[in-house]
Amino acid sequence: MKDEEEDNINEEETNDELDESTNDEIADEGFEDIVSRGGNHFYENDENPEDTITKVTGMYKDWFLDYASYVILERAVPAIEDGFKPVQRRIMHSLKELDDGRYNKVANVVGHTMQYHPHGDASIGDAMVQIGQKELLIDCQGNWGNILTGDSAAASRYIEARLSKFALEVLYSPKITDWGVSYDGRRAEPNNLPVKFPLLLAQGAEGIAVGLSTKVLPHNFNELIDASIKILKGKPFTLYPDFQTAGIADVSNYNDGLRGGRVRVRAKISQLDKQTLVITQIPFSTNTSTLIDSILKANEKGKIKIKKIEDNTAAEVEILIHLFPGVSPDKTIDALYAFTACETSVAPLGCVIEDNKPLFIGVSDMLKISTERTVDLLKKELEIQLEELKNKWHFSTLEKIFIREEMYIDFKLYSDREALYKYMYDRFEPFKKSFVREIEDEDLQKLTQIPMIRITRFDSDKADDFIAKLEDEMKEVQHHLDNLIDFAIDYFAKLKEKYGKGRERLTELRSFENIEATKVVLRNTKLYVNKEEGFFGTGLKKDEYVADCSDIDDVIVFLRDGKMMISKVDDKKFVGKDIIHIDVFDKNDKRTIYNMIYRDGKNGSTFIKRFNVSGVTRDKFYDLTQEKPGSQTLYFSANPNGEAEVVTILLRQVGSVKKLKWDVDFTDIAIKGRASRGNTVTKYPIKKIELKEKGISTLRPRKVWFDDTVQRLNVDGRGELLGEFRPNDRLLIINQSGKLKTIIPELTTHFDEDMIVLEKWNPKKPISTIYYDGEKERYFVKRFLVENENKEETFITEHEKSQLEIVSTDWRPVAEVIFAKVKGVQKDNQTIDLEQFIAVKGIKALGNQLTADKLKQVNLLEPLPYEEPVEEAPEEMEVSGEDNVTDDIQTELDDDGQITLSLE
Repeated sequence: MKDEEEDNINEEETNDELDESTNDEIADEGFEDIVSRGGNHFYENDENPEDTITKVTGMYKDWFLDYASYVILERAVPAIEDGFKPVQRRIMHSLKELDDGRYNKVANVVGHTMQYHPHGDASIGDAMVQIGQKELLIDCQGNWGNILTGDSAAASRYIEARLSKFALEVLYSPKITDWGVSYDGRRAEPNNLPVKFPLLLAQGAEGIAVGLSTKVLPHNFNELIDASIKILKGKPFTLYPDFQTAGIADVSNYNDGLRGGRVRVRAKISQLDKQTLVITQIPFSTNTSTLIDSILKANEKGKIKIKKIEDNTAAEVEILIHLFPGVSPDKTIDALYAFTACETSVAPLGCVIEDNKPLFIGVSDMLKISTERTVDLLKKELEIQLEELKNKWHFSTLEKIFIREEMYIDFKLYSDREALYKYMYDRFEPFKKSFVREIEDEDLQKLTQIPMIRITRFDSDKADDFIAKLEDEMKEVQHHLDNLIDFAIDYFAKLKEKYGKGRERLTELRSFENIEATKVVLRNTKLYVNKEEGFFGTGLKKDEYVADCSDIDDVIVFLRDGKMMISKVDDKKFVGKDIIHIDVFDKNDKRTIYNMIYRDGKNGSTFIKRFNVSGVTRDKFYDLTQEKPGSQTLYFSANPNGEAEVVTILLRQVGSVKKLKWDVDFTDIAIKGRASRGNTVTKYPIKKIELKEKGISTLRPRKVWFDDTVQRLNVDGRGELLGEFRPNDRLLIINQSGKLKTIIPELTTHFDEDMIVLEKWNPKKPISTIYYDGEKERYFVKRFLVENENKEETFITEHEKSQLEIVSTDWRPVAEVIFAKVKGVQKDNQTIDLEQFIAVKGIKALGNQLTADKLKQVNLLEPLPYEEPVEEAPEEMEVSGEDNVTDDIQTELDDDGQITLSLE
């Protein structure tokens, strides 16, 4: 913040500090003992400095506390009463003093404010610009800067300001204002403005003091009023921030704006076309300049890959991000959130000043205090208004009696004031009971000063009407006082009606999924390995290529001796000689299954096992064998979808073993933890293991859900279940624009806002649709199958006026056609069995004409019954996630070489 919210100790104050060695030598005395100062010592008398050395520790403590209190109370933290910091309050007071309905130069306002604020024009000007940019209290004219681009305002001599109508209505009421004296004692200034609105929560506040800070996030104007009304009605309410920059916010950890809360804010990013992304809203606390800088830095570091950026921001944000061909827009969007300022985290901290003390408080309590204060201020205004009406009624009644009774005629009989006043008191005595208060000398003085022309033209009927009007007003005000809560509710409702239009919520509230950086980072470098020597890294460019990677990836390495280790990507790293497998590692990947056959010790038995890897410590070796010296991996494979191959075991010729060759199917082996011993293959030496047959997935199909709240796929059971997906299964996506495509269900996929169908794709099930052809100006029906699963296609005509009416993926859909009324004639509704209406054709076919009449509406009805054919799924094995488990059933070779099962 540029204004006085951040204060630094002056260079003079810093240079005046004493070093520790000197402080230790100074005696402990008070302020009154210190008269003069020289260098690092204070003296009473320059002639005898040794006798008058004084310790200043206590002084510094007092100075620091004074300074800290000053910064907290007078500069950085807003007051709970009106939501203003002192400089803001003084600006608003000066604007009111200068207000004549016309614009004032900001330079003039700044100069006028300096009568009350003794800290220079720069802090005043900056604070005023910040108030003006919030578009609530100040009506601005000229270039006041742009919160979207970060452009600063023009010089104060070029821009103008006046109070907004809203500010004039809710900020000022001189009769109930708590007044104080300005810093020089020359002028009166408000200690607090009588603000009848939760201004602090509407504008927000941020400040850094000494030892504490504050950060109150801005909230929506209309939502604050609605919440205040709920408070007055005794109903529950919740408050969430709303930002001028719009964007998307996750407020699940808002914590009512207290310390420890956090709000995640994202830019709104959408896909303009296959190679272009567009940012139309930015996160709070950023601007387009800082946002673009963060994107360029991420691109330079290789976290993302973009071709160029265009900033077309003016009144609205528009940042175009052009991608290289082949770069995934979905993955780039996630990478922008993960590595740039497109997602920021804001930590609120509700700290305000109450009774000259800092108070840490949540936004709900802030609103309650503000609402109660508004009710109290309204009550004071009504009481003052009632008192003024009573005084008017009182004097009008006196005046009427005075003129009607012609008391003025006898004035000449009384030469002094006391006698005259006694005469008038006596004359008013018979009417005393009708007055609302006692008659005072001031009342009589005003009566004696009534001009004679007014007496001669006095109209008794008009006077009665005026008094009756005052009585009605008094009754109305008294009614408001008797029903103060209802009056306050009506006050808030009128504020919303008068000023709430155009102040609707800008920030969309949504739950965010956590983006794993390793899944979305651009793999812009290559990983190499020297298996024999045991090195891997991105700098071994003459060695064997492994995979593309990024500098934040992990690498998993398996060695011939049965050990495994996971380590960070590095330029060059030694892990151990004789590497048998290396790959980029994903700690959350539980579908990759490792198949392994190993010898236990130098001459021990051979075991077979299947396992997955998760939850390990970096740079720590894990032994996949039983940790006997001489253990060795004889066969190893990594399977992304849990494939289970068939291998052939060949034994060495030993003793009387007859069967030296047989097949082992990994499908028969349960998947356990990496520390499990596995099943026994043989106790005899193995000569060779050969791959006989590649495997198919042994994992259950993966269930995939769609969470409509965050518009993302997940496997955590959130949202609508789309089905169980095997490796080659696909999703069908249909948009309102008449486009469809099928995709492999990846959890990072983004979906368009006009998506109307999302389901597991059945290649044999036809898609039925009714659409309007803009060229022929007719409605058509068509049924088709998806012909190209790897390509997005349009299934309605491409005329600009063509539009999709309905689409169905039911086997036997039924539609209701409602005709428009033409020249007073209304045709009956028509029900259509789409299966009978048209046969299945190609996706580019025009279809059969439905009708040439104008339609009012087309509705999908319940489909006709149909029994979908059931395909038998192959038997599959389930992953067991238990570690350190030894199989209860072991397989061994008998003397004839056959595998037998034995219970341990």
